[in-house]
Amino acid sequence: MNIKLNCDLGEGFEFDEQIMPYINMANLACGYHAGDALTMQKSVKLAVLNNVEIGAHPGYPDKKGFGRRSMNCSSEEIKAIVLYQLGALDAFCKTDEKKVTYVKPHGALYNDMVKDITIFKAILEAIASYDKDIKLMILSTQNNKNYNQMASSYGISLIYEVFADRNYNDDGTLLSRTLPNAIIENESDVLSIIQTLKEKKYIKSINGKKLYLEVDSICVHGDNEKALDFIKILRQSLN
Repeated sequence: MNIKLNCDLGEGFEFDEQIMPYINMANLACGYHAGDALTMQKSVKLAVLNNVEIGAHPGYPDKKGFGRRSMNCSSEEIKAIVLYQLGALDAFCKTDEKKVTYVKPHGALYNDMVKDITIFKAILEAIASYDKDIKLMILSTQNNKNYNQMASSYGISLIYEVFADRNYNDDGTLLSRTLPNAIIENESDVLSIIQTLKEKKYIKSINGKKLYLEVDSICVHGDNEKALDFIKILRQSLN
């Protein structure tokens, strides 16, 4: 399986410089849920130095809640906040002769995109109006075919993602962070997830259900205390 390793970075945590050499794709915060102009500039240069693909990681304008609280935004507002953040990051990329190649919404916006077709379409419209060569990263579920058809109608390609540091519900959605076992904390569990995915092509839900998912990329959250350790394990396993 040709799986790329991605991580959410540029969010103000201490391990960015150590993580970057081990990943293929960096989802860089664009200032709304975390980061600022100087952080974006530094993160882009770090990605360029390590030859890492750059993705925009736009979120709701909610630094206090780290972008993990849903906001009641209209489609026009969703399009505007995505374009604003995408354009800002792409400007820094252009100064280093790079470009944003994909968008991965952050936190609540990411989850809302999967649950609400209106939000999903608004994000597609924002990307398509800017650059149809930019892809959209989305949670891999049993509904990939439907999402792909909608994305194709906008001329946008999708990147299907799974998570190494989160537990899943039986329907393939992520377990809510309000639950105590939402986040995976053991290195052995992370290794088991990737080995099962490589060998058997599925991820087990919290209740043991086998979720057969299409996978282009696997994610570790940069704010996870064990992010660096997890990424090193995954990099070795993927190689």
